[in-house]
Amino acid sequence: MSRSLAPLFLGLWLMLLPGCTPPQPPANPTPPSREVYRMAAQRLTAIVVSGKSDVDQWVGSRFTQGDAPDDADGGSAIPITADGYFLTADHVLASSDGRNVFVIYGRTGGLGATKARIVWRSASSDLALLHAPIATPDHYRWTPPTAWVPSSTPVMHAGIATGFKSPSGKLITGIPPETPFSSARRFKHDIPLEPGDSGGPVVDSRGMLVGVNSAVEFLVPLETAFFIESEANRPNVGKLMARIAQDRKKFASRGVTP
Repeated sequence: MSRSLAPLFLGLWLMLLPGCTPPQPPANPTPPSREVYRMAAQRLTAIVVSGKSDVDQWVGSRFTQGDAPDDADGGSAIPITADGYFLTADHVLASSDGRNVFVIYGRTGGLGATKARIVWRSASSDLALLHAPIATPDHYRWTPPTAWVPSSTPVMHAGIATGFKSPSGKLITGIPPETPFSSARRFKHDIPLEPGDSGGPVVDSRGMLVGVNSAVEFLVPLETAFFIESEANRPNVGKLMARIAQDRKKFASRGVTP
């Protein structure tokens, strides 16, 4: 091994040793501001799964119940690049086989529905990556992958069901720094979720993306359910961005955009 590479490999080895993760810092106590809520509203994205060839009439009617596809399933999604890549929860796509997946994302003049392509799915981490052939200038950027997201970090969520009705909350579990070998991280927060919020973003007080909403847990002692906590997932960001780069490259080699 050359001397120039030795410090790099030594540093990586030390990061992987048990107990060598940097200590968790205290959380910034500042809650998300109204500006962060406005920014999240600009990035609000829904997923609709349907056997229909389009859902334009439903979107154009501002989601009037009578115009809804009779076979529609769906949830929330998160724009994560400027060229149409979205994250969602894998279970949002549970009924997608043989059906169309539409991304509903804000555009100049209102919302628009676009057919999306499933790039990658992971049932074990409840994450999925989609691509739609549209520009997505309003997209999220991740909290730094090499830094802790400490427990008690104030967060809000931007799912389509309750994201802008719910007050902000905080992380129950912290998220350690990722390494090149770390897998997706499951974490918990204290904001209740409802159907439709799955696949939506968990966002910190700076408007940075922390992770993807997945599930909600209740305690049912008798006939009364008590909210306990909500679950979310964070992918290995480095691996995710490499997967996106590979997908772009595959389509570029054919002389087309993804």
